[in-house]
Amino acid sequence: MSPHPQQRAGIISGLVAYVLWGLLTIYWKQLHDFRALELIGWRVTSAALVMAAIVTIRRQWPRILSVWRDRALLTRVSLAAVLLTVNWTSYVWAVVQGRVLETALGYFIAPIGTVAIGVVVLKEKLHPAQIASLVLAIASVVVLTVSYGDAPWLALIIAVSWMAYGHIKKQVPLSPVESMASESLLLLPFAVLLATSLQSDPSSVTRSATHWELALVLLSGVATITPLLLFAHAAQRVPLTVIGPMQYIVPSMNFLIGWLMYDESLPASRVVGFALVWLGLVLLTADSLGRARRRRA
Repeated sequence: MSPHPQQRAGIISGLVAYVLWGLLTIYWKQLHDFRALELIGWRVTSAALVMAAIVTIRRQWPRILSVWRDRALLTRVSLAAVLLTVNWTSYVWAVVQGRVLETALGYFIAPIGTVAIGVVVLKEKLHPAQIASLVLAIASVVVLTVSYGDAPWLALIIAVSWMAYGHIKKQVPLSPVESMASESLLLLPFAVLLATSLQSDPSSVTRSATHWELALVLLSGVATITPLLLFAHAAQRVPLTVIGPMQYIVPSMNFLIGWLMYDESLPASRVVGFALVWLGLVLLTADSLGRARRRRA
């Protein structure tokens, strides 16, 4: 294939991946009668089984097993798995509790928070646009704290866990499939224990779910892995300057879903808070695209 068709296929894969990630909010909302911890147990278990099948088909078990023989790599993969669990749990809990707008805020803040990691951890120098985006993000949190009557802790947990997960993943020399398989298989014993330990409750999945709900729970691994594989396909074919702005599709969808579909409260003060972080993202994206063009020139 010529480069142009490859990039076009990558863009389509990336767009579909991000749209599917956005639609997961509606997916998990269908399971709002169940506890988030139980759903996470089922999600990780299902995802691990799907990844085990993929690894078997691709004959990648030697690569996966090599992770267990490398103590430093195993430590990083374990930390990534813990951060992913925190992110997934807070996200699913927010959705089933009717706080979708906070998930949108968390994923809007995360790219700006990544800039802060670059400064604090990697000692990178800030550009003026990056400074402005950080100031706007802080102002957004302050405004939303006043609006909610408390700090938007859920959004901050989602943002911090996601950007920390991304930072750790950059230190893991594995492909997306290998990394996801290693993380989910590492979590599998804990996930199985979590899912089974809650089955005595009359409201648990196995004791109260309808056939439709049970199907959604069992397919949660497929729903989790499919966009990941599509994104991996896109990342190999599309420049970061193209795929980077796509990350805003998910929080944008969550914002609209929470506001328009689930009628979550959106007073003027909250709109101002979101507008501040949106402005910061516009500045950050414009600065990133501009510097990429200058490097190419």
